[in-house]
Amino acid sequence: MPQSLHQVYGHIIFSTKDRAPLIDATIEPRLYAYLAGIVQQLGGDPLIINGVADHVHLLIRASKSVSDQDVMRDLKGSSSKWMGDQGFSDFKWQRGYGWFSISANDLPAARAYIENQKSHHAKTTFQDEFRKFLNQYHIEFDERYLWD
Repeated sequence: MPQSLHQVYGHIIFSTKDRAPLIDATIEPRLYAYLAGIVQQLGGDPLIINGVADHVHLLIRASKSVSDQDVMRDLKGSSSKWMGDQGFSDFKWQRGYGWFSISANDLPAARAYIENQKSHHAKTTFQDEFRKFLNQYHIEFDERYLWD
């Protein structure tokens, strides 16, 4: 086949360091637009970005030419520096992240889930939500190392 085709979707989740509530309503839309720009610059397609004060969710179509690790390095590194430039000098992201594969058939449900983050987190903590994803995707984890 002379053409290379690639369609990989990811639901990405990462939090602020120590889950500090640093993403307020004044910076949130600009931060999400900045994250979307990074995804596009890396050859991906940001489908939806949303979150709450202490973490973000991104639904993206990943680039076929950039590794997941490079995407995460650029997303977190560049946006952390950008937040500092916006006057959030204490802003940092937590070290880890979750990247969960999404099938094309599951995109509407994933999009709806991310869209409803604020109402969802009125009743659920980040830790409970993240554990749910780890269990749903059958990822083994050790609680002692999950939250540093």
